[in-house]
Amino acid sequence: MDLTKYYVLYDGDCGLCNFWVQWILKKDQKNRFLFSALQSDFSQAFLKERGLNSDEQSTLYLWKPSEFYHTKSSAVLEIAKILGGSYALLAKINFLPRSFTDIFYDKIAKNRKTLSGEHCVVPTSEQRKKFID
Repeated sequence: MDLTKYYVLYDGDCGLCNFWVQWILKKDQKNRFLFSALQSDFSQAFLKERGLNSDEQSTLYLWKPSEFYHTKSSAVLEIAKILGGSYALLAKINFLPRSFTDIFYDKIAKNRKTLSGEHCVVPTSEQRKKFID
């Protein structure tokens, strides 16, 4: 467990989710993120340890060990903040109530498998090191 990293837990069977993982990989110039599909043993253990529904695949999690975890829109906004630069501007909408921003997240999550086709990119060997099974 690397306490300096942020762990992104996502639906590994979702083309849209995989697209955004690839996007984060490209923008992560400071090598801050690691990734794990919600279907993996690592993510399933994370969910079970916290009493979270391990069958629910539509929630994105951002976890900083020993500090916090965020879900849904809060995770998206925190990722933008961590990436910094112009992406941090997105995090400025964090003043909106989470219940409001999660409405948009839930609408996209509900339709995520129809919003994009299969998006299966083979990671480079360097990118592969950022994935946890």
